Amino acid sequence: MPSTPDATPAHPCPADPAPEVRTERIGTSLLITLDRPRARNAVNAAFAAQLAAALDELTEDPALRVGVLTGAGGTFSAGMDLKAALAGESPEIPGRGFGGLTETLTTKPLIAAVEGWAMGGGFELALACDLIVAADDARFGLPEVKRGLVAAGGGAIRLPKRIPYHLAMELLLTGEPVSGEWAGRLGIANRVVPAGETVTTALDWAAVLAANAPLALAAVKKIAHAAGGTPEPAAFAAQRTMTAALTASADAREGTTAFAERRTPVWQGK
Repeated sequence: MPSTPDATPAHPCPADPAPEVRTERIGTSLLITLDRPRARNAVNAAFAAQLAAALDELTEDPALRVGVLTGAGGTFSAGMDLKAALAGESPEIPGRGFGGLTETLTTKPLIAAVEGWAMGGGFELALACDLIVAADDARFGLPEVKRGLVAAGGGAIRLPKRIPYHLAMELLLTGEPVSGEWAGRLGIANRVVPAGETVTTALDWAAVLAANAPLALAAVKKIAHAAGGTPEPAAFAAQRTMTAALTASADAREGTTAFAERRTPVWQGK
């Protein structure tokens, strides 16, 4: 006999976990919020899959014209979840890169709204966007060399294309962060605004972009990427060959382990 509408199941199913990547439609824009604040929005395998799904939502819906990517809890993203990586998880999706974004050529404009820290892979997620709005007190950094690694989610490929070579190398070789204000001076950020205003600014900007012809916007993106010298897919393929040994090295393991154990790494050069 069918149960009544208000019947309580004998064994209620546990509630689905709250999504760690949220989407909200605002006019013709899709606001994508990284929402794993306890881990400073660090990316593990499940998080990457959810971000990829959000990007698919943006791409596949013709009513959506522009995406805005931001982070909850006062942080954009701390990058790769090192503890998950030590446990064998990958924050990459084959063919789509870190977080399901860094090697994905989206057809629609994507704006990063950066509050707080954008470190390592978090910075690389922002670099994968077309435009960046930064809070003046945001922090951008590529600390991979401090962990025996390389900024292989696009940092080492894209940053020298965006700002002067020597300035890019300063960030890549020192691993030291810069403020949102300084990122604006370097040309990393298109706009620098007071803390708390990045999403509003990015959505206002998205409305300006959305007023333009969608096919023209897609064509501009395709032409700009084609004109950038070495195509990024080829650059990422070459990078994988060069970094394979590094990623498997004892130093890379030591760097991530030392970070998880909150101690200074002891490098062996092997």
